[in-house]
Amino acid sequence: MDAADLDYRVRTLSGCIPPLLVSRLLELGHAAEVEFQAGRGEWFCAREWARLLGGQGRQAEALKVLAPYVATGWWPATRAEAELLEGWGRVEEAIERARPYAWAGDRLAVEFFARLLARHDRGGEAFTLLRAGIDDWFLADCLVDIAEGAGLNEEAAALLEGRIEAVPVCGDPDCDNRRTEPFNAVGLLAAIRERQGRVDDAIALLYTRSTTSVNGRDQLADLLARHDRLGELRAYAATEYHGHAARRLAEVLEERGDLDGAIDVYRQPADSPARRCHSAILLSELLARHGRGDEAIEVMRTLAESPGSGEDWIVGTLCTLYADHGRAHDGLAYLDALKARHDGEEEWDFFSMRLPLMADCGLLDEAIEQARAHSEGDTWYAASSISDLLAEAGRTEESAAVLEQHLPFNSSLLARRLIDLGRIKDAVRVLQEPRPEPAEPVWTGTFSTEPPF
Repeated sequence: MDAADLDYRVRTLSGCIPPLLVSRLLELGHAAEVEFQAGRGEWFCAREWARLLGGQGRQAEALKVLAPYVATGWWPATRAEAELLEGWGRVEEAIERARPYAWAGDRLAVEFFARLLARHDRGGEAFTLLRAGIDDWFLADCLVDIAEGAGLNEEAAALLEGRIEAVPVCGDPDCDNRRTEPFNAVGLLAAIRERQGRVDDAIALLYTRSTTSVNGRDQLADLLARHDRLGELRAYAATEYHGHAARRLAEVLEERGDLDGAIDVYRQPADSPARRCHSAILLSELLARHGRGDEAIEVMRTLAESPGSGEDWIVGTLCTLYADHGRAHDGLAYLDALKARHDGEEEWDFFSMRLPLMADCGLLDEAIEQARAHSEGDTWYAASSISDLLAEAGRTEESAAVLEQHLPFNSSLLARRLIDLGRIKDAVRVLQEPRPEPAEPVWTGTFSTEPPF
């Protein structure tokens, strides 16, 4: 067993049995296979088997399962061991297992170790460990979380204030291209100020950010909503580029039962294309949630037919709405019209949207025939859709056979089909088939004009 090999297989979910299929094996009563594979280098089997043993009070056996993985020096294995120990109340052992990795500087281990300490009334020690990594956004976020329970809010604020002064990227003091490290320092300091009751200071800080949204959420909008400052939230939503502030305002209004007000927020004219698309999708979801499916469909249809908005994912969302609201025939008619506008041509990305609609219309066999006859029907990416149709029709052997023609693509889906057929050894063989690591591209000095670019 090798740490680098474990890390590659787990990171890429290749050459191994992935977590969902481990759960599937257990669900179908194949615990003996999971136990067997746990002893043969299958990390996700080992992790789940150790958890099951621990839950049965067989702690020594659980640790023995993990021991070969831990012996490689691979951090995820030691983390899993420490989590089990903590869950069993063996906190000091958990701390001692994780400590060497944290001291070695692995940021994931540092974050885990610090939170472990903080959960057990050693927040001051955790804070001291983290302060050296204040320039790392990930560790800075952890430090701010821990500071609250440790009573060290002001100390954390002082550290962040020292990081907010932007510095030139190139080192030239006259350079206008400046950065703050960590990039989330302003937001973290604002979180501390809000926590201290200094809401106005937090708001003022957030207006100085260069990046307003992270993972689709806007911290300023969320803060204004939490403190019932709807007038300020409305003003901010009117100008915020991405539409995330408008979304938060609409959420607040919906929560308060003001459905018309929420709808009006999304119908406001928007300056940016990103916001117009974002608002239309959110409006359709809002309408659908409140039983106004026909209006939701009309919103998405208008978006799909607007200039530059006919991407496959938008049309796919529209087709899903048709299906969800019992209008599969209308969805097919829309795709027919779209195909006609493209001179009868229909790429697989759009054709595949037909298949669930046809199934909903009782045309499952016809859907299978048309999918196989499509010009792209013999490709690896079409195989998964055809396999799904065959499985829905109860033709699971055929479903698996389609996927077997295109290995190593869709290997996880094929393995699931084989597991459902009771062909456990075949499923494991498919999953464990080694795949070579992708070669690093060699720069030739010229740019390609052919995809992938």
